[in-house]
Amino acid sequence: MKLNTLLYAVFVLYCTTGCRTKSAGKSEAAVYTVTNPLRMDTTFAREYVSQLQSIRNIEIRAQEKGYLQNIYVDEGQFVKAGQILFRIMPKMYEAEVLKAKAAVLAANAGIAKAKAEVKMAETELLNAKSLAGKQIVSRSEQTLAESKLESEKSELNAKYSELEEAKAELALAQVHLSLTEIKAPFDGIIDRIPHKLGSLIDEGELLTSLSDNKNIFAYFNFTEIEYLSYKARISDSTKEHVSLLLANNELYQQPGIIETIEGEFDNNTGTIAVRAKFPNPDLLIKHGETGKVRLNVPVRNALLIPQKATYELQDKIYVYVLDKDNTVKSRSIAVQQKLSNLYIVASGLDSGDKILLDGLQTVKEDEKITPKFVPAGEVISSLQLIQQ
Repeated sequence: MKLNTLLYAVFVLYCTTGCRTKSAGKSEAAVYTVTNPLRMDTTFAREYVSQLQSIRNIEIRAQEKGYLQNIYVDEGQFVKAGQILFRIMPKMYEAEVLKAKAAVLAANAGIAKAKAEVKMAETELLNAKSLAGKQIVSRSEQTLAESKLESEKSELNAKYSELEEAKAELALAQVHLSLTEIKAPFDGIIDRIPHKLGSLIDEGELLTSLSDNKNIFAYFNFTEIEYLSYKARISDSTKEHVSLLLANNELYQQPGIIETIEGEFDNNTGTIAVRAKFPNPDLLIKHGETGKVRLNVPVRNALLIPQKATYELQDKIYVYVLDKDNTVKSRSIAVQQKLSNLYIVASGLDSGDKILLDGLQTVKEDEKITPKFVPAGEVISSLQLIQQ
């Protein structure tokens, strides 16, 4: 009997204690960390997909027709300006040069003979004048001598014309001969060589390409808004510094500058082309690569919140805001820019608001909590998120 009474007392004590504990738990609000938006000047990196091109990239084409006699370079080789790259078989053009030289020699010989004839005609005219003055010969003899002199002078002029024509033919033949040697117009790197030795090459046929990669152009596009924002902060005399992410997502070590912006927007895309220039002393970047130009954009008086203080629902971004009674209310916000673990808020919040920082998955709408306030500056600094 005593044992039953003892067990009953223990049972009553347990029930009483348990009910009090549950009741106390219901009355205590859960503790959550809250913070506030931080208003400050900051910058963010905007990236643009870009096409990388050599400052000079040209096609090397044959200027004469013939068989490919020599290839002096290899694909991917660095060559100097004036270096011989290819030779088209020059025999025919050498023969043309010899023929033109012979024509020049013949013209010079003709001129020498014509000069002698002119000198003889001048002597005959002097004699005819002298004899006619003494009435030894008639005036008609003098007239004939004069006519002969004029004829010889005309012949001499014709020989001079033949010489000029022969010289022109020689110069042209020498040009054709010189074009059988294809030389590099500037320092650069040789691209693919599609033809092999002995190939019959037509005039104008592609032999290879040559790229000057000492500097690289990066082409990308601004939208109208980005263009106006850029022009608002950068004057025409100022060059904006940019960086480059290569295809492997590694940051290129050489900084670049924005050089030019084209004169018209593309009506189809609503964008305008921009060109940045990067030095390439080690020739790491090749013509035709892709990358991303990174431009640091300043934002004045930006309102920053951690991304972890937000959640998404139906393509909208929300935060939990505390009212005066520490009750959480969901609120939709508009994001101006996404940073690394930060949002720049365009609208929906103010620096005086308090937002929930953790427990977003467990808290419920209109739930009253016990806030543990941490200033936004401490939150952002601890996460090392402020971009310089």
